[in-house]
Amino acid sequence: MSDIRPKLLVVEDDTGLQRQLRWAYEDYDVLVAGDRESAIAMLRAEQPPVVTLDLGLPPDPDGTSEGFATLETILSLQPDTKVIVASGHGAHESMLHAIAAGAWDFYQKPIDIDALGLIVARAFHVHALEAENRRLAERAEAATVLGGMITGAPEMLKVTRTIERVAGADVSVMLLGASGTGKELLARGLHDASPRKGGAFVAINCAAIPETLLESELFGHEKGAFTGAVKTTEGKIEMAHGGTLFLDEVGDIPLALQVKLLRFLQERVIERIGGRKPIAVDTRIVCATHQDIDAMVADGRFREDLYYRLAEIVVRIPSLAERPGDAGLLARHFLRKYADSMKTGVRNFAPDALAAIDAWHWPGNVRELENRVKRAVIMADGKSVSAGDLDLESAAEERGPINLKAAREIADRKAIRHALARAEGNISGTARLLGISRPTLYDLMKNYDLQP
Repeated sequence: MSDIRPKLLVVEDDTGLQRQLRWAYEDYDVLVAGDRESAIAMLRAEQPPVVTLDLGLPPDPDGTSEGFATLETILSLQPDTKVIVASGHGAHESMLHAIAAGAWDFYQKPIDIDALGLIVARAFHVHALEAENRRLAERAEAATVLGGMITGAPEMLKVTRTIERVAGADVSVMLLGASGTGKELLARGLHDASPRKGGAFVAINCAAIPETLLESELFGHEKGAFTGAVKTTEGKIEMAHGGTLFLDEVGDIPLALQVKLLRFLQERVIERIGGRKPIAVDTRIVCATHQDIDAMVADGRFREDLYYRLAEIVVRIPSLAERPGDAGLLARHFLRKYADSMKTGVRNFAPDALAAIDAWHWPGNVRELENRVKRAVIMADGKSVSAGDLDLESAAEERGPINLKAAREIADRKAIRHALARAEGNISGTARLLGISRPTLYDLMKNYDLQP
């Protein structure tokens, strides 16, 4: 059975004191190092949360230079380590210097074992509380960003933070991204985070409405304006007065109608079809498209002046394939959602399904993922969804960069983030999936600045 006692690293060159501390700290897995080199090697290998450090280490046992160098290295490698320093050399000045350098607490020699034991116990307690707070904060951030969007990917968190920042400013926002990346969800989140959240959020897909009807849908019409206009009808722009209008696939608006939309954006008034009276409307426009809008402007298919009115803020949304780990998080969410709503016995994904989810390139993005999981929940025979239920084949190997170091870093980052997502942030589970030790995983995560 493995030792589950918390690890305490004692950095002390006095062998007699080493034995005494080993005996005194029977509740801890005591690791001992007698110099800076062995202390740092032990730190890298074992990741102890608490370290007691004698500042008088060889080759400077009568000074403190080696001890302070060790303290600096420990905190640079593992900043959350609680380092408790000891010194009998100019104690007061050394302690002040140590605390200023980042030490958590200090004690003076000769050592009072009971007093030091209390300091060590408190250090472990505080370290555990801080680690739990970080886990809770990360879990909350991943679960509740921008109206409940599910993501743990830094690429998507950056997008949501950008949208949250611009939500309070009354500017037009253009969301650029492939179909199925969540543009409408982000637009709704922007509305909910804005001062207009008390008003209506109205969405219209400009590509789904025939050109002959789109003007009426946007601007409304007066009674008798055309055959079938039996009553006066407000358009979507009016319906969103005081709120937000989301124009999805704005690139499909015909040029003639673009002129009328530009006038509204410039003057904030509209005229219904068949109407003669300008109507003032206070509506914020958020638009989206999967098309190359810059190319459309260059080709004359989209008015440049309208583009600059609509694109005061441009936000580019990454595809699901550019968000390593998110496919697994979203797949679990959709599985729970549909298994509960359909009252099926499906509870989880089989290992081959998880591997297929990680490997697939998701050309249809989140919409494709949701549809595949919904179908799999219906088709699964047992409690686990298989790769066959998802109707997925493994993606072909991606062509990586020629530089081997860069290729390895890209591969490591993706593999670690996929494994973290599959293990739901559990470090031991992630290390087992990757086939490496926990210390090696910690080193890689620190090198690549990755968080569970």
